[in-house]
Amino acid sequence: MKPEDLERLLTVEMPYGKYKGRCIADLPGPYLGWFAREGFPKGDIGRLLALMHEIDHNDLGELLVPLRKRR
Repeated sequence: MKPEDLERLLTVEMPYGKYKGRCIADLPGPYLGWFAREGFPKGDIGRLLALMHEIDHNDLGELLVPLRKRR
């Protein structure tokens, strides 16, 4: 993980699927869990989804609070 990845979770939008257009940081936990079970997509989106899943699964959402306040 790069430090700027946390910021990108708040700016990169899901490009497809049920939650298309929603920023990755706002995706629901069960949706992230589905990706964890079925496999994350290749590339940058998959890497960010995996990071968000780890944050959500380990209840570390507070990491994003200061970044959200800056927006």
